[in-house]
Amino acid sequence: MKKIALALIVAGSTLMAADGAALYKKCVACHGANGEKKALNKSEVITGWDSAKTVEALNGYKAGTRNIKGMGGLMKGQVASYSDADIKAVSDYIAGLK
Repeated sequence: MKKIALALIVAGSTLMAADGAALYKKCVACHGANGEKKALNKSEVITGWDSAKTVEALNGYKAGTRNIKGMGGLMKGQVASYSDADIKAVSDYIAGLK
């Protein structure tokens, strides 16, 4: 019985894990499928950013302390609902874009 309960817990936590690719779908319109676009012709191209840089940027936008080229308000709205795990997952996904 303990093995079954443990298996259910592991399976449930795996299903609840943040999916960086799914989270990135809301970014594609502005940043491009591979992060190759300057969002609204203002942002940097994010392809090649390492995960830590993206985590720092997204946390700054979420906190309202980052406002690069006037994009703070727009980006704050984009990441407002992201948990720390979501930010890490999407950042790891972006780090793998080429």
